[in-house]
Amino acid sequence: MSITLNEAQERAVRHINGPCLVLAGPGSGKTAVITHRTRYLIEEAGIHPENVLVITFTKAAAMEMKERFQRMMQGAKAPCTFGTFHSVFFMILRRAYGYTGAQVLPEEQKRNILKIIVQEMQLEFEDEEEFLQGIIGEITLVKSEYMDLQHYYSTTCGEEEFRRIYRSYEEQLRHEHKIDFDDMLVYTYELLKERKDICQMWQRKFQYILIDEFQDINRIQYEIVKLLAGKDQNLFVVGDDDQSIYRFRGAKPEIMLGFHRDFPKAEQILLNINYRSSREIVEGSLRMIANNTKRYFKDIQGNRPYEQPICIHELKTNGEESQDILKRIQDYKKKGMSYNEMAVIFRTNMESRRVVDKLMEYNIPFRMRDRLPNCYDHWIAKQLITYIRIAMGSRERADFLQIWNRPKRYLRREWLSQPQVDLDKIQEAVKDKSWAVEHLQKLNSDIERLRKMEPYTAIQYIRKGIGYEDYLEEYASQHRIKLEELTDILEEIQAMAKPYKTFEEWFEYIEDYGNRLEEQRQKQQKLDWQEEAVTLTTMHSAKGLEYEVVFLLEANEGITPHKKAGKPEDIEEERRMFYVAVTRAKTYLHIYVLKERYNKTLLPSRFVNEIRFDQRVLKAGTAVRHRSYGVGTITYVDERKISIYFEKLGETKTLSRSFVIEQGLLSC
Repeated sequence: MSITLNEAQERAVRHINGPCLVLAGPGSGKTAVITHRTRYLIEEAGIHPENVLVITFTKAAAMEMKERFQRMMQGAKAPCTFGTFHSVFFMILRRAYGYTGAQVLPEEQKRNILKIIVQEMQLEFEDEEEFLQGIIGEITLVKSEYMDLQHYYSTTCGEEEFRRIYRSYEEQLRHEHKIDFDDMLVYTYELLKERKDICQMWQRKFQYILIDEFQDINRIQYEIVKLLAGKDQNLFVVGDDDQSIYRFRGAKPEIMLGFHRDFPKAEQILLNINYRSSREIVEGSLRMIANNTKRYFKDIQGNRPYEQPICIHELKTNGEESQDILKRIQDYKKKGMSYNEMAVIFRTNMESRRVVDKLMEYNIPFRMRDRLPNCYDHWIAKQLITYIRIAMGSRERADFLQIWNRPKRYLRREWLSQPQVDLDKIQEAVKDKSWAVEHLQKLNSDIERLRKMEPYTAIQYIRKGIGYEDYLEEYASQHRIKLEELTDILEEIQAMAKPYKTFEEWFEYIEDYGNRLEEQRQKQQKLDWQEEAVTLTTMHSAKGLEYEVVFLLEANEGITPHKKAGKPEDIEEERRMFYVAVTRAKTYLHIYVLKERYNKTLLPSRFVNEIRFDQRVLKAGTAVRHRSYGVGTITYVDERKISIYFEKLGETKTLSRSFVIEQGLLSC
C-alpha cells in the first residue's frame, strides 16, 4: 500500500470479510482508516463500489468523508454510498413506499404541532420552550428504543399526560400523511423485519457496511444494521465507548460493549496511538477514564512528546476564573497563536456567562457552538422581575397572573378580570373569604416593602420573605428535578443584581445586556468559520473538535459531574463527557476549579483528582519518567521533596513534591 499507516491502522484497513470492531480513541485517525479501508475494498479486494455503504451520524460528517474518499480516488469513478442513518433509511422507505421529501415533517413543524396539542390540553408549565424540548426528546427516546408506550414513564410531565400528547401527535402525523425523523427508523425496521424479500434485496446491495461513531448508535438503528448485515456479517464498526455521551438521545454504550455477544467471531482492533495530544494530556485523560467500570480497556500511547503539564488552577470565584482566562487568551495571542486554536469548554451554557461578558467587554472575537445564554430569559428571572415591576407601580393583569399563586396563595385567576388590577377592590369583592383577604393583604404589604428596597435585597426578600423558594421546592418535586437546579438560577440572578442601587439602574443594565447579546448573536450568524475567533462550547458540542489550547470551566462537584447525575451509570456518562473535553486539547490544557460559588463552598470534581498524578507511586524504588530528564528511579521521598536518579544524566535531581503532584510531570 502506498499510504503511511501505523500497524493497527493497516490491520484495520486490510480487514475484508466478517465483522470487525475498531476501537478508535481521540486523535487516532479513524476517518483515515474508514476512507482507506473503503478504497482498499474496491482496489485491492475487488468489491464493486455500489456494494459498499458508509454510515455517519451527521450530514456534515458524511460529506466530509465522501470528499476525502473522492480525493483519495483521484477522479476514479467509485459510486459508494455515503450517508447518515436517516438518509440511508429514507432511501429504503422511498423505494418501498414511494415516500417523498415533502412527507418528512420538519422539526419546526413538529414543534408547532406539539405546541398546539399542549395548549389545547391546558397543561401547566413555567417555560414552554423547555417543556416542548423535553417532550420532543422523550418521543424520540420512545421510538428509538422501540418501546411500548404503556411502559414508558415521562420525566417532563405526568405519565398519562405524556401518553395523551404522544397519541395526539401520532394522530396528527397520520392525518397529514407525514412521518418524522424518528419514524424513518421505526418504519425501516418494521419493513426489513416483515418483508424478507426486501431485506434480502438491500443485503445484496450493501454487502459491506462501515459505520463511524458507532458508540452513538441507538437500539433501533442497531437492529436495522444487523438486519442489513445479514448472514455474511460484513460489518465494520468504528468508535470509542469512552466518548459515548448522547444517552439522553437514546445512544447506548452498552451496544458497543456487547458487540461480541451479537458477533462472537468479530475481530477487534485498537487504534492505540493518539496523534493529537501531548503525552501529559493522553496519560492524564487515561488515568481518569480508567475509573469507569463499563468500558473496553485501552492501552493508548501519545505520539507527541512530553510538552506542557496539565495546569489545574484553583481560584476563589468564577469572576477570578473569567479574568484569568481572558489574560491567558491575550498572552497566547501575543505569542502568535490564532484565536481559532483556543477553546473554552463548559458542562452547560449557564457556566459560560461570565466568560462571554469578559470577551465582549474586551472585544475579543468568539463563536458560540450553542445558543448564547441570557439568564434573564429564564422563567425564574421573568417572575422575579415581574414582582419588582409590580412594586414599581405596574398594575397590568398579565403581570399579576405571573405571580398570583407563586408561591401558592389559593387565589382564583377569575378575580383578575380587569386589564388593570386593583387589589383593594378585589379584597372588597371577596371580603366574605377571610383566608383570601389575608393573602391579598400580605401580597399588598409585600409589594409595598419591595418598593423601598435595592435589587439585591428585593430578590432576597422575594425568595425568603414572600416564600418564592417554597414555590420552587414544590415545582422541583412535581417535575422530579433537584431544587438546586432552580436555586442556582436564583443565585445567579441575585449576584448579577448586586452592583445596582435602584431598580431603574438594574433594568437599564438588563436591557443593555440583552441588546449586546442580540448584537453578538447577529455577529455569530454572519461570522465566517475561517475568521479568527475563540470557540465557546459545551462538552456535548465539543465532540470531534481539537484545539491547541483548551480552558475547561468550573471543574467542581455538582457542576461536572452534574448535580442531577445520581446513578452510577450517570456518573460514568459524566466522566466520558469530561474525557471528551480534556482530549480536545493538543498541547495546553487549563482546568479551573472554584473554591466557592454563590457564597457556598465547592469541592473539586472527582475527575480532577483522577487526572492528577497518583501520589501512591511516590515511593523509593518506583520507576518514573520525566519529560526532560527521561527515565529514572525514585531514591528518596518526604513531605516536601522527591529525589530521583536519572540514568541518562547519571545524577540525582531533587524536585518539589507539590510541583510533581500538581503538574503531573512524572508517570510510571
